[in-house]
Amino acid sequence: MNLKFHNKKITGILTILPANEIKFEDEMLNYNFTAAKSLKLKMAMGYDTHRVVEGDTCVSDLCVHGMDYLFKNNLLAKDDIDALILVTQSPDHIMPPTSNIIQGRLGLKHDMICLDINQGCAGYVLGLVQAFMLLEQECIRKVVLLNADVLSRKVSKRDRNSNPLIGDAASVTVVEKDSCDSEIFGNIRMDGSRAEALMIPAGGFRLPSSAETAVMEEDPNGNFRSRDHLVMKGDEVFNFVQQEVPPMIEELLQFSSCDKEDVSWYLFHQPNKFMLNKLADKIGIQREKMPANVVEKFGNSSGVTIPVNIAYNLGDTLLREHVKVCMAGFGVGLTWASLLLDIGKLQFNQIINF
Repeated sequence: MNLKFHNKKITGILTILPANEIKFEDEMLNYNFTAAKSLKLKMAMGYDTHRVVEGDTCVSDLCVHGMDYLFKNNLLAKDDIDALILVTQSPDHIMPPTSNIIQGRLGLKHDMICLDINQGCAGYVLGLVQAFMLLEQECIRKVVLLNADVLSRKVSKRDRNSNPLIGDAASVTVVEKDSCDSEIFGNIRMDGSRAEALMIPAGGFRLPSSAETAVMEEDPNGNFRSRDHLVMKGDEVFNFVQQEVPPMIEELLQFSSCDKEDVSWYLFHQPNKFMLNKLADKIGIQREKMPANVVEKFGNSSGVTIPVNIAYNLGDTLLREHVKVCMAGFGVGLTWASLLLDIGKLQFNQIINF
């Protein structure tokens, strides 16, 4: 599905990272794997450190911390927010919506829209699409997109497939109407027939959590996890990304009549360094144009890796100038989505700790 939007822009990006940092070597003994093989895995995948929440910290805590920072520094006014979108796979509760909880904790006005979206790796892109659509309404002038996950609380510490790479994070993106004649192009694909490639089997109504689902079991590769934990079929996910993402990007560029060389940055979701380098090669762009350093420094925080990518790698550059970027997310769902847009002259673009 190809999408096109007019006169919308991002005006600020704030990323919130847990201060708690864990090194790969500190967890190697958890895995049923020799130290030599673990270090080889570290080099291949680009693992080093990841940021994870402590205790019972939830998505709303990270988001409220970020929003309060913007309010206190006069970067955002409460009464200007007409819609609050939260994209997460780790809500505070099954009900009520976590976006409503955040609205209540912040004391925001009642005359607004609060919306939760259950999406993961492509969630930031899908959240921006939703924000652009809301801005079609005359009464909506400013949308705040929150993207946050604390999936480390759902990963087995003895699972070397997932634990070394999973990180927690949140982001606040302000999206507004643009008086210039700007254009944004998008592309979205879904395939629920492959949903089991990334899944937490227990905890929903299909299979409620119980003493039985909490039992740890060993898989054929020596990973220990329960059905309450994240299960990632790494080979299937890798093949999916390599097969589906390059043609999506080619179609997006054709749809927008843009040459791939005219894109300054390819700011993609970051599952791991190895996968992104292979993806850049397959698309036919320089690896330097597709940063792949987020997982090794902060971990894979699902869709939030895109705003982390933007804040960490572009930083103050986006305060001074505009650049053409291609964003893409791909994974759980299975879902893959992309956007092509100009971004820059932001009011803020930074990372803070929680």
